[in-house]
Amino acid sequence: MNAHRRSVLILGANGRLGHAVALAFADAGWRVLAQVRRVPITPWPAAVSYVTTPLHETDALAAQAAGASVVVHAVNPPYAAWREHVLPLARLGMALARRLDATFMLPGNVYNFGAGMPALLTETTPEVPSGEKGQIRCELEAEMAARAGQGLHSVVLRAGDFFGAGTGSWMDQAIVKSIAKGKLVYPGPLNVPHAWAYLPDLARAFVAVAERPRVQGFERLHFAGHTLTGAQLLDAIEAAAAGLGLRPAKAFRRGGMPWAVIRLGGLVLPMWRALAEMSYLWRVPHALSGAALAQRVGVLPSTPLHDALQRSLIELGHAPAVKAELLPT
Repeated sequence: MNAHRRSVLILGANGRLGHAVALAFADAGWRVLAQVRRVPITPWPAAVSYVTTPLHETDALAAQAAGASVVVHAVNPPYAAWREHVLPLARLGMALARRLDATFMLPGNVYNFGAGMPALLTETTPEVPSGEKGQIRCELEAEMAARAGQGLHSVVLRAGDFFGAGTGSWMDQAIVKSIAKGKLVYPGPLNVPHAWAYLPDLARAFVAVAERPRVQGFERLHFAGHTLTGAQLLDAIEAAAAGLGLRPAKAFRRGGMPWAVIRLGGLVLPMWRALAEMSYLWRVPHALSGAALAQRVGVLPSTPLHDALQRSLIELGHAPAVKAELLPT
């Protein structure tokens, strides 16, 4: 192996974002060290090496990742346990990046801006969180900025809701969950724009930022992705499904989320309470401006929405007779 090959450490590489980012760096020719709790059964590319050392064993992990110039913090604690785990785990990741003199890269979200956020979010949009999760994200990014004075180089790459590259998002857990039965579910009003990020595209954006000369200190960048109203998204899903032979005998039925029930259940179920806290994201129009990212790395290729949705449906097992690699790239 080339001793001068660029090297990246992905923390939490078994998660859907971590996995997508690891593949993107490997495709770009990087040596990838994937930190996981258990080695995946399905082999990854030869450029990816696994390490099962826990994040809190900083000395051992730093020794194994010697030479890494980038640390991607893709660790995502359970949604209902953010207060206990998000900041402590991120601090371990930041300490590790500082030990390696590596750039610390964090996937961001729009929680920072709260229910009063404007329709277009830029890197200078004021952060006014309206819930605990937004407050936690603001605290985390503020700490990253403060650690710049201690020598930490860090980047937040902010994006909308994920889809693609596996399970664990609104797309598979709600919207297309019952697509085989001819039903689609949308969590909010159908006329409100909502920000989405196709994970393979976002992962390539991480690589593009990592390959440019690093900015000293702390940097925020926004990934535009796809901005769609609920109606636009459901129309696009129906078209993608039809192209895969998933057209129902009659028209697709469309339903909504029982938010009143979820809020009531949240009185006793922490996960439901966490979901209800963020329900405003479906009622408040928002999009992310990608202008600063484009200025930083140039215009990035974007997978057409139709192709991205078809690949996502195939990966979720809704069209098992079709292979994703046969679709256009």
